Amino acid sequence: MKSIKFYVALMIVTVLSIVISCNKDLNSNPEGLVPLVPANLDPTAGTWRFIVMTSATQIALAAPAADTTAAYKTELQTTKDAQSKLTSAQQKSIEYWSVGGVLRWNQILRELVARYNLPPAPRDDGSYVFPDSENPFNDPAFPFANPPYAARAYSYVAVAQYDAMKAVWYYKYLYNRKAPYNVDPAVKAPVPKTDLPAYPSEDAVMSGVTAEMLKALFPGALEEITLKAGEQRNAALWSGKASTSDISAGLALGKSIAALFTARAAGDGTKNAVGTKSQWQALNDSAKAHWGLLGVPANEVINWVSLDVPARPPMLPFFGTKIPTSPTLGVKGWNMTTTDFINERPLPPPKATSDEMKAQVAEVKYYSKNLTRERIAIVHKWADGVGTYTPPGHWNDIAEEFVRDAHFSEVRAARAFALLNMAIHDAAIGCWEAKYYYFNPRPTQLDPSVKTGTGIPNFPSYTSGHSTFSGAGAAVLAYLFPAQANYFSEQASEASLSRLYGAIHYRLDIDAGLAHGTTIGGYTVTYAITLDGGN
Repeated sequence: MKSIKFYVALMIVTVLSIVISCNKDLNSNPEGLVPLVPANLDPTAGTWRFIVMTSATQIALAAPAADTTAAYKTELQTTKDAQSKLTSAQQKSIEYWSVGGVLRWNQILRELVARYNLPPAPRDDGSYVFPDSENPFNDPAFPFANPPYAARAYSYVAVAQYDAMKAVWYYKYLYNRKAPYNVDPAVKAPVPKTDLPAYPSEDAVMSGVTAEMLKALFPGALEEITLKAGEQRNAALWSGKASTSDISAGLALGKSIAALFTARAAGDGTKNAVGTKSQWQALNDSAKAHWGLLGVPANEVINWVSLDVPARPPMLPFFGTKIPTSPTLGVKGWNMTTTDFINERPLPPPKATSDEMKAQVAEVKYYSKNLTRERIAIVHKWADGVGTYTPPGHWNDIAEEFVRDAHFSEVRAARAFALLNMAIHDAAIGCWEAKYYYFNPRPTQLDPSVKTGTGIPNFPSYTSGHSTFSGAGAAVLAYLFPAQANYFSEQASEASLSRLYGAIHYRLDIDAGLAHGTTIGGYTVTYAITLDGGN
């Protein structure tokens, strides 16, 4: 029991250090972001296809007052008065948000995922208590932002932002009201000026939709999220980009759009993803039945078991697998149906007692005994375990610099992250479906002498989550940034190999996972090419 407590304490210290660094970075610029100067304003983005919304006009927005009215001139004076009294802290806020709300909120989301990526510790009696969304401040805190939960969170925020930005662009170019700094020369522009219409404010819409999504996903961070959203709106006012009416209209629109997404999220199956003991046993039994259909005798089937002491419940077994009494898979995908997920399921691995599997174990053991400096560096680079932004966050981090350097408008940046995270979310479903369909044991279960170079995840081995996430992420980024396709492929391969080097996955796990993820990513690329309209 002493070793368990030590491990839990170590995790807490690790996460606390990350929390401190995250909080420290919220108003800094550690990733080299620069003020946004869009290469293209994408004036037709309001006509691009919507994902959850039915159309740009699903939520009506009345026309603004003309910029020649007395009421609007009063708003301009409010802006000028505020600009004349800016504090250094307010000036820093303007600078902080000038890089673009999509990139900033993605950073904030990654920090939240890292902060909440802490598995519940066992009670003194060896039992585990799951985080409770109705009591997020309880112990353990809600949520446990593990990779599937994180993939879902990244996707909901990104897709909500994308639909919101398309709606904003529609109304901006419908009403074509100029930004305050383009109406009155006395209004200063401490950020790069553009000709993007101001009504409704894209910053206000984004603050509204993002904050509502984050509060639903991370209710324990409500105060911090609310403050950041308010800061973004204030920065838009102080920088001369938007007037008070631009902002109020935008905030209302953003919150209304968020309601459509929170309604989808409430019914997407996630609430049942943990399951119960009886359902876990049913999954275990069904996996044995699947092997039986393949002709494997029952006495040769070795199902995965938790190697934690005390044994830990499986991580989100119904995130991908069919929930009892439900006709669909666990969690709803974005660009794949239940039939798609089943049809794309990887072929079965070799049976656990086969010579082929013994050879796979032997290769894992070789790497566990031959960890070179280069391999250790790769293991650590891609560990993405407890207290980190997870593998889905790693691919968001990779995407950030390419979106930044492409100088995408806010709507196009939102598109990039939406496509990336829809694919990664679907990869989580597909991978988790395969894991709990086959229930394949990890190398350390088949050979306890294997020493790992990183933590052992608490779910079945086949296929590798890192590999599946990476295949999907690389496929979408290669579509978005084709000149760098080889780089993304190399990063995906390295991420996959890190799990073999760390001795927690067989080569068959990473090969099948990488191919599976690439296929899943292809569904999102097909959507982007044929339906999205943002090419």
